[in-house]
Amino acid sequence: MAARLHIKPETGPTPIRVAPEEAGWRYVGFSVHRLPAGGSVRDETGDREVALVILSGRATVASDAGTWAGIGERPDVFSGLPWAVYLPPGMRYEIRAETDLEWARGSAPAQRGEQARLIRPDDVEVVDRGSGSARRRIHNILMGNGPAERLLVVEVLTPGGNWSSFPPHKHDTHRPPEETYLEEVYYHRLRPAGAFALQRVYTDDGSVDVAIAVGDGDAVLVPRGYHPVASPPGVDLYYLNVMAGPERDWRFFIDPEFSRLAREMEERPAEK
Repeated sequence: MAARLHIKPETGPTPIRVAPEEAGWRYVGFSVHRLPAGGSVRDETGDREVALVILSGRATVASDAGTWAGIGERPDVFSGLPWAVYLPPGMRYEIRAETDLEWARGSAPAQRGEQARLIRPDDVEVVDRGSGSARRRIHNILMGNGPAERLLVVEVLTPGGNWSSFPPHKHDTHRPPEETYLEEVYYHRLRPAGAFALQRVYTDDGSVDVAIAVGDGDAVLVPRGYHPVASPPGVDLYYLNVMAGPERDWRFFIDPEFSRLAREMEERPAEK
């Protein structure tokens, strides 16, 4: 189970690739790509809606719906807010690297999708969540702050020594409005890059219970179960979440063992 949930990056221009059929689920597709300055690559969305998130560097994205030049400005995922492009199904596009470039591609099946658009840093909703040793910063790229048919995309920055995706929660049962089924990918980056963080994925019945030591550039699949994350002292953690399911609504259920703690955290204001 641990090997199936934990994906280590490969060398080459596509270090991470998660196809739905390989993950054993129906909705989420995910990959990470790299291009040297001056390079380009062409692709198409097919029958899926796609979010392209610039992780580092600057690019031009040309599509059937228009061209967006000079997008991306941060040298790494820990420095500033992201740029992204949303593309609906049936769209051809080309990415041209203006500098050395790294980007993530999240996708989900869609009938029509929404209008293609550029998502600028000013469009990203920034939220401080949690308090004390569970404090982290959220960059909502494509959550309730922007339309899509199924995709949900968010970045999370967790300071060293803190917990994230905490209290432990799950979204593996479709019973709205209490909980919605959402498959989820975690793409982790660490500072310093040689460090590690920990993620546990577990279910109430114990059929899934793994603790994963994630390194810089690793991905973790969460098909079901609770999935908290912890970063050691002195190690800053970034992760990009891509979620999708039958309904575009993030409704989660907190592990009952932590429900009291969840109420206490909600009553305390987030620390800046």
